[in-house]
Amino acid sequence: MVALDQRIDAACAQACGAIAPAWPLDRAIAVNPHWERIGRSVRHVAARMAVLGAVSVFPPRRQFRQAWASGRISAADLEEALARCPAAQAARLDAAGAIATLDEADVLPRLPLLIDVLDDDPQGRSRLSWRQAITHQVSQVCAAYFDTRQADWQPNRSGGLYAFWRDTLTHDHGIGVLMGLPDIARGIASLPSSREDAERWVLGRLGLPEKVWPDYLEAVLLTVNGWASWCAYLAWEARLQGGSDAHLRDLLAIRLAWGAILLECRHDQDAERAFTALQTRWTCAPALLQQAEAALLVDEVWQVAFEIGYQRDLARRLRAVAPLPTLQDEPAVEFQAAFCIDVRSERLRRALESLCPSMQTIGFAGFFGLPVAYTPLATEARRPQLPGLLAPVMNVTDRVADTASKFGASGDALQAPARRQRMRRFAAVDRWSCGFRWSGAAFSSVEAVGTGALGPLARWLWPSPSARRSVDATGLSPRYRSVCRPVLTGLDPAAKVDLSARVLHAMGLDRGLAPLVLLVGHGSQSANNAQAAALDCGACCGQTGEVNARVLAHLLSEAEVQDGLRARGIAIPDDVAFVAALHNTTTDDIEGFDLDLLSAAARERWDRLQAVLAQAGDQVRRERAATLGLDPRSPYAALLHQYRRRANDGAQTRPEWGLAGNAAFLIAPRARSRGAVLEGRAFMHDYEARNDADGSVLELLMTAPMLVTHWINWQYHASMCDPKHLGSGNKLLHNVVAGSIGVFEGNGGDLRIGLAQQSLHDGDRWRHEPLRLTVVVDAPAAAIERVVGKHAVVARLISNNWLHLWRFTDDGGFARYARGSWQEVRL
Repeated sequence: MVALDQRIDAACAQACGAIAPAWPLDRAIAVNPHWERIGRSVRHVAARMAVLGAVSVFPPRRQFRQAWASGRISAADLEEALARCPAAQAARLDAAGAIATLDEADVLPRLPLLIDVLDDDPQGRSRLSWRQAITHQVSQVCAAYFDTRQADWQPNRSGGLYAFWRDTLTHDHGIGVLMGLPDIARGIASLPSSREDAERWVLGRLGLPEKVWPDYLEAVLLTVNGWASWCAYLAWEARLQGGSDAHLRDLLAIRLAWGAILLECRHDQDAERAFTALQTRWTCAPALLQQAEAALLVDEVWQVAFEIGYQRDLARRLRAVAPLPTLQDEPAVEFQAAFCIDVRSERLRRALESLCPSMQTIGFAGFFGLPVAYTPLATEARRPQLPGLLAPVMNVTDRVADTASKFGASGDALQAPARRQRMRRFAAVDRWSCGFRWSGAAFSSVEAVGTGALGPLARWLWPSPSARRSVDATGLSPRYRSVCRPVLTGLDPAAKVDLSARVLHAMGLDRGLAPLVLLVGHGSQSANNAQAAALDCGACCGQTGEVNARVLAHLLSEAEVQDGLRARGIAIPDDVAFVAALHNTTTDDIEGFDLDLLSAAARERWDRLQAVLAQAGDQVRRERAATLGLDPRSPYAALLHQYRRRANDGAQTRPEWGLAGNAAFLIAPRARSRGAVLEGRAFMHDYEARNDADGSVLELLMTAPMLVTHWINWQYHASMCDPKHLGSGNKLLHNVVAGSIGVFEGNGGDLRIGLAQQSLHDGDRWRHEPLRLTVVVDAPAAAIERVVGKHAVVARLISNNWLHLWRFTDDGGFARYARGSWQEVRL
């Protein structure tokens, strides 16, 4: 019995381990929904997802057919794809055979669950199908259980999710009607009392071969993949803190226990037939998985051909760039601007460089290397400001100090009154909102408010062209807002110098600093948008880069830190000034922060730069206008006015296109791409191999930013390839769940994850191409191979075809890493 329990536990753990996390709305991070499956090849995962859950991993064939018909995929692309796929050669698949499949339906085998074979009306002609009804019921219970912010009446969670569901179900008198089961009470009465008993009971009754247990259990979780992903997030966060979380196992037990309920509601003869059908089908599971994987070979070839078409164009654009300059040829730099690697920075960097020859732009991770969590003034919230792969180890809080005070010192005269004022405003807002939440209050509140409710409505109906307002400044009066500044706490002087030195080295700024250095985070601007955080910086845990940029600018401006850096041999000019700024990716404005702390000389340089920033923003707005239905020929003020109105429009479902179109990641000196028009499709991180003798910076870039960009790339890819299971549906139908957990599409069904349709499609055509990321590195082959050999996760991404790895070659061409060796790219 003990050995059996251990095998059941291992199978459940393996199934739960296949689910990737989904972050909440207010901390939205793009994630590859197949992240926990990258130990298998993409085609193998595609076969499993199709057979176990009817989930598509490759694009639909109709999209390949359109790309082929339009010439987006050429005959040369297809031939090259066939040559790159050894399995296609072994199967003797040729171009004619691949083309013929474009008119064939991509129908793949599917394995049923117990609820499917028990259901005598699976199409839901006279009632809800049991699969639909169970998903809805479990989802509603999860929404109530995990809601700690929205509801005023909180449930008893002391027994865990399984116990809460079991108690809820015993008091649900409507579920039997929905499912057409008048005797469901008998089944509910037989419910196992614990999660462990449910796992043992159902797996024992099913009689399936043990080798398919993990697959069956994974298929069960895929029926509630949204909530499973939320539970996986809770487990992810717990692991980052050195703990564990059992909610995903509870959810699995709940879905298994539903099988026990349905068995008790069926006659023995019906149950026997169902068992026989289930066991017969699942005995064939290995063969069905192999059959699906073989059928998907042609889809993999077309996916590669689709990517080769883009890679040809990317290579052509990069090859057209002028040769790398020598140190003597590089122009004098007066301004440096460090941007996030986000694809939306590419257009603005290109515009700034074209307008200002003395401007050097730099690509760096948007959290600026600061592993911090931020606690706003007068709150107890602790908000991570770094990628979800990492846990914050430093703290940032707000200090209120005018320029005459010692910035950041304790006991500032303005700190206490600013805190009291903000707490009063928060309390007033909370009292007001409570009037709408209590039972029966909605109608009386509307009467009491009267015309006061028209203000917010008017702002939606007639959006203003006002500039972005920082959410972090909410509740602060103008008197305090301008002097409330985020600062790093708890570090001694030596630790500050260590951190500053690491960040400067990683950014390539430990030499050749310009007189004025801009640290440019980014954030979006939209109204009435539940998924707004998904448009902010994914590298900052779904936050804007404002806090990180301001903290780093202040840190590098401290005289004590600068002296410490000089003592370590890092040249810090006496007149250098660091300025924090924010790139508004909806309107392409750039806003500066803490400008009152600048010296007169630095302020003069900043003021002189404003015309360049304004013109660069205008250039990018014109470049993007047609994709948003705006006229790129409009006068400067009129076009900016339209962008800002769009950002403030509560009815706007597409405030911007976010990272749609992303397809490449360059880890190279800017000189490799400077002047190339990459159309906002490339992440760009500056890297100089000549300044990285031990390869430590390259290792950091291939194990952190490369993984983040891969997550972003695959979230877009998955949301397009299977919007039903891996996208969040129609934004017009979204209902926020529990304040920030996620969204329902409508009022029920599973929790939706991924991107909304409006983030990918403009109503006429797709704005994103589902291409796997092409990573292009400028580093010696041996250095890249060392990183691949040292880190299993990187090796899996490459060997299992989750991304493409290229490098620049000495002759100005490219080589790609495939099957453990470098091969010349001939495009």
